[in-house]
Amino acid sequence: MRFLVRLLINAIALWLTTLLVAGVHVVPFAPGDTLAWVLTYLLVALVFGIVNGVLGSIIRVVAFPLYILTLGLIALLVNALLLLLVSWITSLLGFGLVIDGFWWGVLGAIVLAVLSWLIGILIRPLIGGRR
Repeated sequence: MRFLVRLLINAIALWLTTLLVAGVHVVPFAPGDTLAWVLTYLLVALVFGIVNGVLGSIIRVVAFPLYILTLGLIALLVNALLLLLVSWITSLLGFGLVIDGFWWGVLGAIVLAVLSWLIGILIRPLIGGRR
């Protein structure tokens, strides 16, 4: 249940990010109807969750001294690189996330993180989460 809620939160945050950040957009798969858009956002959120959960965790452990040295600012670059990796992986599938450049990736990662944090805070009371 928690996984599906996080997936939905990330998909909504990704959708809002594409509306707010001009250099980040999503290309749906074949039909291009509403269902294709929704499934594309869910698939991109799933890929992002897997990449962030597996590779992001490894990077955070290995680069822990850099996180301390830069007071956590390196996280902006790591998140941007992970977002660019998701863009590359989904482009291999022929649809998905498209980022116009590295700095758009940095801005997209910041906006995505803030939006998913806010949505998580708003949804937590509705699903009976921890306080």
